[in-house]
Amino acid sequence: MKAIQIVKPNELKVIDMEKPHIDINNNVLVKIKAAGICGSDVGIYHGTNAAATYPRVIGHEIVGIVEETGKNVEKLNVGDRVIINQVTSCGHCYPCKHNRGNVCDNLKVRGVHIDGGYREYMAVPEKDCYILPDSISYADAVMIEPTTIAIQCLSRAAIEDDDIVFIIGCGALGSSILRIARLTNTKIIVGDIVEDKLNEALKNGADYAVNLSNGDFKEKIREYSDGRGPTLTIDAACTKDSLMNAISVTGNAGRVITMGFSVSPTEVNQFLITSKELDIRGSRLQNKKFGDAIELINEGKIDLKNAVSHTYNFMDAQKAFDFIDSKDKSIRKIALLF
Repeated sequence: MKAIQIVKPNELKVIDMEKPHIDINNNVLVKIKAAGICGSDVGIYHGTNAAATYPRVIGHEIVGIVEETGKNVEKLNVGDRVIINQVTSCGHCYPCKHNRGNVCDNLKVRGVHIDGGYREYMAVPEKDCYILPDSISYADAVMIEPTTIAIQCLSRAAIEDDDIVFIIGCGALGSSILRIARLTNTKIIVGDIVEDKLNEALKNGADYAVNLSNGDFKEKIREYSDGRGPTLTIDAACTKDSLMNAISVTGNAGRVITMGFSVSPTEVNQFLITSKELDIRGSRLQNKKFGDAIELINEGKIDLKNAVSHTYNFMDAQKAFDFIDSKDKSIRKIALLF
């Protein structure tokens, strides 16, 4: 079978792999139908993702159709359309014992530490497969995984209806967080440097939008947050200045959620954290949130249709990554189709 492998930073190849076989543990064979390209995949391609190992078949936003099942499979049937959980955890370390397997001491993420979904077939455990709603296409279904990331983020943030939320970044991640945050009664402010993304966020439920390239953006955020600053700020941009900006604008007793994987030095003012008694919390991957995301789709509370802006055949993955590197402003989400 064919697969897309990052051999080393900035070197992408189409390779041949042996088609996997099911066994007692990986008891479901899935024919891959679509896989999303995430910012972390781009980071692995360019060598800026500190978690990745090489060579690696990347891809963690993975949907497909069940082609074969083992004798010990209980709930899935051949022909079921599924999305695959990207997180594998040991189940017995400190985080796992405290129901935080997404940061397992022995964490292995498909497409990062072990081979992922940019290949024609995968053999995985039944427990890692979730049946897709009939209403969603394979291409749109790649957005379920980013939705779980957003649900995890807002779970870590302990979002409440009286919060004033500031989301830094209106790309795919920020848009997914907005999609979930607007299900609450919070006031939502979004920030970005691209006006088209800000306008789209306003159409999608944000109450206010702030262009972060304007010198007065901090004053605007204070104005939109009742003069005191947001109670919850989410850094979905991970730029050089985004964390410091988040700490600066967040009001007393607020929370700041970080989601980026950059290892570049970042300026942090400890006085602002201590004096305002801020909670700085990381949010990584997702912790058993696929069921929650699928339930929201089935209930009609979120609509993932048309969230993917561009599609490519998976054999044209290089063209897709080159297009992402072009920084074309029309890019929202790219899916590879098999």
